[in-house]
Amino acid sequence: MGLSTAVSELPEPSRSMIVGALVLGAVGGVVGLVVGLVAYPPTAWFAVLEIGVPAGMLGGLGGLVVGAIRAGSWRTPRGRSPR
Repeated sequence: MGLSTAVSELPEPSRSMIVGALVLGAVGGVVGLVVGLVAYPPTAWFAVLEIGVPAGMLGGLGGLVVGAIRAGSWRTPRGRSPR
């Protein structure tokens, strides 16, 4: 079983949380690397963690919120009241 299969079988909030954390964590890591190389190259690896980890946490939180909204919105068709 591949990673994409395992992630696609998860419920919507969990799937969105993982995707958000990976995307923003990767972007934060790249930004941290650039900032670290400009500021002080010998410690650039720490800047990757220093910016990438909080960005990944924010991405996971944002993905969880978006996933919860998406999971709740498809169950109630527009124009109908929930049963």
